[in-house]
Amino acid sequence: MAEKKKEAAEAPSGGKKKLVIIIVAVLVLLLLVGGGVTAYLLMKKSADEAKESKDPAKQVPVPELSAQADIGPQVTIEEFIVNIISGDTAHYVKASLVLEMTSEEGKGEVEKRMPQVRDAVLLLIGSKTFEELQDLQGKKQLKAEITSKINTFLKSGKVRAVYFTNFVVQ
Repeated sequence: MAEKKKEAAEAPSGGKKKLVIIIVAVLVLLLLVGGGVTAYLLMKKSADEAKESKDPAKQVPVPELSAQADIGPQVTIEEFIVNIISGDTAHYVKASLVLEMTSEEGKGEVEKRMPQVRDAVLLLIGSKTFEELQDLQGKKQLKAEITSKINTFLKSGKVRAVYFTNFVVQ
């Protein structure tokens, strides 16, 4: 009879151990499944973002046009050809651009200083490498540098924007 009491006393504790092991196993399994689903969703989002980021056309900001769009006076810089830095073969840029000015006085000043403006643009483009001018970011940087450089010597107006009307890198 003493043996039956021992077995009866051990049975519930053995059942409790099995129950605890089963609960822990279920919790671990749920954590693993949850982690797997989370990792899958994060990977899927990053893959979608990578697809979107590969298309440079989607990264170009498009200004909103409205009936009240304020367009300043514009000065056209005629087409020019510039040799650019290249290690292996000769490369050049054929480009023409338009400068949007903040005022009519600035437009007049740029027209008077056209040799100085063309010189600044030619020197800036000539200092670039073939690789820099191939991608969108390099062209954006060139626009910013042209704006900054021309604005340094203008007195009565400033360049608001630079627009490439023709740009060929070969």
